Amino acid sequence: MLTDIIAKNLTVIFCGINPGLKSANDGHHFSGRSNRFWKVLHQSGFTPYQIEAVNDTTILDFGLGLTTAVARPTSRADELSKEEFDNSLESFKAKITEFQPKYIAFLGKAAYKAFSKKKEIPWGLQPEDFCGSRVWVVPNPSGLNRGFTLDDLVVSYGELYIGIQSS
Repeated sequence: MLTDIIAKNLTVIFCGINPGLKSANDGHHFSGRSNRFWKVLHQSGFTPYQIEAVNDTTILDFGLGLTTAVARPTSRADELSKEEFDNSLESFKAKITEFQPKYIAFLGKAAYKAFSKKKEIPWGLQPEDFCGSRVWVVPNPSGLNRGFTLDDLVVSYGELYIGIQSS
């Protein structure tokens, strides 16, 4: 199991789909060499330097947190079943209600689609809140997600950063 890095009233909680096997084994979020999360977070303006996965808890220093939609580690997110998302929804809602981040940034569309029960999800800011938090959907930074280049990710996360600054 990978532990959430979370506190009350954060600006953004980044919500991954589920832990990768390496991250779960290491005990640190986004520790896989091919995962671009920490690089993208820095290059899009959220952090003044690139955090190393072993120092993942320092993300709290910037008003940011980390969680996952489903706790079970897998090598690929598409190994999760609809039932696993359904079974995670109530505990996820309780977590968001308790910690009340200003924004939840879902990393990829899969978890938010499952939680919202919507068939189509656009990228970016969503029209509805989730347990009192604004919702933003950004591409998944996984190295397996080759549909988005590093530059594409930085632009998308940068839009989130700018959106937060202007709200």
